[in-house]
Amino acid sequence: MESLILRYEKVARALQQFKNKNKVLVGGCFDLIHYGHLSFLMEAKKQGDLLIIALESDEHVLRSKKRNPIHSQSERAEILSSMRFVDIVILMPFFKSFDEYEKLVILVQPEVIAVTADDPQTRNKKIQAEKVGGVVVEVSSLLPRFATRKIIANFS
Repeated sequence: MESLILRYEKVARALQQFKNKNKVLVGGCFDLIHYGHLSFLMEAKKQGDLLIIALESDEHVLRSKKRNPIHSQSERAEILSSMRFVDIVILMPFFKSFDEYEKLVILVQPEVIAVTADDPQTRNKKIQAEKVGGVVVEVSSLLPRFATRKIIANFS
């Protein structure tokens, strides 16, 4: 299967064709793809049949990381979708609340929400996973050496 890049509004209809697949959902900015991202995504894929990435908006990067994204959301989506183990990339609008993320989880109906160790949203993700009968699985450690912030600082 070729990777799909989906606008958020198209997710429900597009995912109907994958009802019988075990879906793994991950989320993030993935602005500068590095080894930590690669390790995380490869381990997440091992948790099911379909790896779905909820790709944060440019506005989210600006507000949460306090910087402009290096790559636009569409560029980040193209990079991620070129990875053979990524099945679907969802272009997320800017979400302001837990409820909006919860609606995404209800739309996707993942069996697994994959996280890294020390994900600050793990508690919220567990609540969301439980709503759809899924589980949260820690698939990798954070690799601080590969943090995007550090990579940018090294080249500034």
